[in-house]
Amino acid sequence: MTTALTLTTDSRPDGLQLTAVGEIDMSNAEIFANALTAAVAEADGERLVVDLTGVQYLDSAGLAALFAQAAHLQVRTGPLIAPLLEVSGLADLTTVEHA
Repeated sequence: MTTALTLTTDSRPDGLQLTAVGEIDMSNAEIFANALTAAVAEADGERLVVDLTGVQYLDSAGLAALFAQAAHLQVRTGPLIAPLLEVSGLADLTTVEHA
């Protein structure tokens, strides 16, 4: 059974943050991609912080959504997702902060 994906966007003193909690897979990757696109637009040229510390699973569809916006992102991740971001090369394209 998959854990439902919850997305929230918050303005913080250091900029806009999109927080994802749950699992990001083929069934909801388009929702995630659309949220990323909207948040990048709302960030208006500033880097968007994407908090993935509450994500338990990220498949290639979710990873593709991150790659599509990599130039505009700073990613926070926990120990489950961090190796995937490193091996995939996303960490070479954007800042990946390990929580």
